[in-house]
Amino acid sequence: MPRCPSCGRGGFKDHHAVAMHMSQPKSGCNTWVNNLVHLQESLALPSSAGRPCRDATPDATVPMDIDQEFPPPDSLADSYAEPDNPNPSTWNHSQCNGFYSEQFEGAAQSYGHGDTFMDKFNRDEFSDARKSNLYYPFACRNEWELALWLLRSGLSMKAIDAFLSLPIVKLLSLSFSTARDLRGRAELLPSGPRWCSTEIKLSHPTKHPVLLYWRDALECIAWIFNHPSFRDQLDLIPERLYTSDAKLCRVYTEWMTGDEAWHMQSQLPEGATLIGTILSSDKTNITNICGGRVAHPLLISLANIKMSTRLKLSSRSFMLTALLPVPKFVHKNKRMRGVLGDRLIHQCLDIVLDPVKKAAQFGFGDPFRHEPRTAATTLAQLSVVKSKVDPADLQAFFREAQRFRLNGVSDPFWRNFPLSCPSIFITPELLHYIHKESWDHDVQWCLNIVGESEVDFRFSVLQPTAGSRHFKGGISKLNQVTGRVHRDVQRYLIGIIACAAPSEVTAAIRALMDFRYRVQAYRISDDDIHLISAALSEFHANKDTIIEHGGRLGKGKKVINNWHIPKLELMQGIAPSIKRVGVTIQWTADTTEHAHVSEIKTPAGSTNNNNYDPQICRYLDRAEKCRAFELATSLHEQEDQTALSDSGRSEDDRSDLSDDEDNDNDNAAQPFGPSNLARPSTNYFTISARLSAKQAGTIPSPLRSFVVGSTAVNLSYAPSLRRISVDEAAQRFGLPDLRPALADFLQREAQFGAGFVHPIGGQRRGSRYSNLPFTELQVWYKVRLQNKPIHGNSDVSPAQTLFCTPPSSGAWALGHYDAAIFNVDARSEWPESGLEGHIVGQFRLVMRPLGKTGEKWPWTDRFIAYVQRFDIGAEDVTQLPILKRAKRASGERLGDVVPLSQVRAFAHLIPRFGATADTRLTAYNSFEHSTEFYLNKYFDKNTYFALT
Repeated sequence: MPRCPSCGRGGFKDHHAVAMHMSQPKSGCNTWVNNLVHLQESLALPSSAGRPCRDATPDATVPMDIDQEFPPPDSLADSYAEPDNPNPSTWNHSQCNGFYSEQFEGAAQSYGHGDTFMDKFNRDEFSDARKSNLYYPFACRNEWELALWLLRSGLSMKAIDAFLSLPIVKLLSLSFSTARDLRGRAELLPSGPRWCSTEIKLSHPTKHPVLLYWRDALECIAWIFNHPSFRDQLDLIPERLYTSDAKLCRVYTEWMTGDEAWHMQSQLPEGATLIGTILSSDKTNITNICGGRVAHPLLISLANIKMSTRLKLSSRSFMLTALLPVPKFVHKNKRMRGVLGDRLIHQCLDIVLDPVKKAAQFGFGDPFRHEPRTAATTLAQLSVVKSKVDPADLQAFFREAQRFRLNGVSDPFWRNFPLSCPSIFITPELLHYIHKESWDHDVQWCLNIVGESEVDFRFSVLQPTAGSRHFKGGISKLNQVTGRVHRDVQRYLIGIIACAAPSEVTAAIRALMDFRYRVQAYRISDDDIHLISAALSEFHANKDTIIEHGGRLGKGKKVINNWHIPKLELMQGIAPSIKRVGVTIQWTADTTEHAHVSEIKTPAGSTNNNNYDPQICRYLDRAEKCRAFELATSLHEQEDQTALSDSGRSEDDRSDLSDDEDNDNDNAAQPFGPSNLARPSTNYFTISARLSAKQAGTIPSPLRSFVVGSTAVNLSYAPSLRRISVDEAAQRFGLPDLRPALADFLQREAQFGAGFVHPIGGQRRGSRYSNLPFTELQVWYKVRLQNKPIHGNSDVSPAQTLFCTPPSSGAWALGHYDAAIFNVDARSEWPESGLEGHIVGQFRLVMRPLGKTGEKWPWTDRFIAYVQRFDIGAEDVTQLPILKRAKRASGERLGDVVPLSQVRAFAHLIPRFGATADTRLTAYNSFEHSTEFYLNKYFDKNTYFALT
């Protein structure tokens, strides 16, 4: 099918349709024809193929071994056209995770046995010494563990010397006696990719010599690919996922499910394995107090690693491959100093990535054979500029480059990288594209329109939620706002501005918020992409009202009458990017930003605060050696223990292993403890399963952890109130109808059975004089709820604590009661059914009846709760459900007793403040004094996707 040679859009009926598209003044593609005139003139000039290219050694300049000639413009447009048959092979169909998978036939074939992690460890120069002592150069395991602790402790060399000089330590007869000796032995451990340094020669002077510290990027890729931690976490075969076998609706998740991976695989020889490389680079401060020292790390990882693993900080899936220099150029023009810095980055990337380029060229031949149109256009434009101006004439070259909207870099590092195009490999990034945009623009528009004092007050009176930040001083005066704060503000923003901002403004902000939440999904279908695009279109349809109401202000509070916001423009490319390279969440910079701590800031803290880069490299090299050595010795020990166990057990014994023994062995075969640095979330699903598997009578009953559907419920073992009478509980918690509610509950249980799903509401039949089969209760003030993520059940979300605390003499004079979503229809399931068959209620009492001594009845092993209901009304422009407190005819709040097993999820509510919030509200009384609320679906992703 013909496609536009400028923007790459396809699906046109014929070339006439393409011409009609390009002629539209708003398409932006009409300027392409003008550019072709300049390119045609450039192509008539002598070839520039003889220009030298910087190799891995910057002092050596060798001619490029590829043809730099560009084809005629018409052939440029055709070079990236998708083939009529993108894969001549047959397709493999299978069903995976509820989706229909179409895998690329013949990809990632095995061609024999390569070197494993352990093979390389066993070929170390000291491997012979380790045959008799596995922990060489240390005397034994205990000494190695002590050495490892000292190396990881962060102690200075002086402190380690002091420790080793203690008399009690000397009694251990260690093989090392000083910190220098200890580090020297660590240097003898098997090594990973080695560091090297190169001095960069520049045409413009700098205040200090420019040194690049780097490692072979190809070796880093091989090291990550070969690491045992990722042995079951690699996707090597491109696939297309569909919601049904009719293949009408695509689903995009990992990089391998995008169109670009499939297209690139089709360009490779049959059986080849496609390896995606991720590069992340951003400057970070080494010293914050004084000195202004800055580092510029370049991190590398593999797109083949499953994002559930790659995005975890504890996985160490990103590896530091270079420390890019941050020199100070001696040039009077500040803008030109920036251009020189940009050029230097590309020059360094040329050096670091040269081995990767050569590896790619070895398998693909001519690197420009399938070059995407946008990359070819950029290179052709650079050829035009170079033909007119010498790149050494910095300012003149920059002025000419600006005519083509180029940044002045004469030799981009990707120019000779096969199958690479910046419009594709520079993927949208959530931390800066999405979250920072919300703070820099959305939040500021709201502050300008609603008013800082009003927004701050509304934030300050929200009832605090366990585990979430409470903005008790508002948000307008926040300093050092991080990505975490961006997300926290996003949770509440729509409910905060509701009724205070004009409806069109609220609609625009809400549309951007919907766009923001939808693009963060871990699984996105074609239907979802349509909704993403629709949300962005809705924003653009309403955005002008933001300017009309004074939301977009610049310096001096002057109105800005345009929408020249680069981050808004970049949002247009997210939907196409999802189809090409998979979901956007996998490219977020959160992981690499946090990696700056382990890869830069922590190593810098162990230096002498002078000449940081080489000391950081030595620290990282030593740390990687220790991690690899610990992993290898653990694997060796596991093999030895397995061999001893097998030799002492008969064949019949081995076949009679119990399930428990198998599970224990599986847990023991996880020698990767040092990599799991982050504290994992408590998994109440696993705890509940283990408790349920125990034999009755061996553990206390009832179980404090249990699972209902996709929700795990946890109560502390000891109740907050071990024994309290029903009437006293009613008085303490302010529930005058507690006794009749309990009587009605027992009556329904007797009539419909123990499995009955209780409603909340209906005529009250019991009275305050009703006789109950019990007189006392156990009471809990907290309940923990945990849900499984909607997009996949492999992990669990962090548990959410809900409070149900009676009034006290402190700040919570009215009590602290949270809301939740409860099931009231057995035919509905959470979260699939949304609010259908569910209600929102406020916990007022969580209890367990205590039966009379010697009397058996069915409720001695279950928990119940008194819940007050909210009625769900229609949505307004916020598209948030509006809740009103349900009341009986007498005016009292409507509540009932239901089994705790009917709770499904936490519900965050925002008071419906109106045009102006009541100044008498506080964070401790706003929940009790308000009668209308918004059910805040933006509180977390699970709630959003369940209610949208």
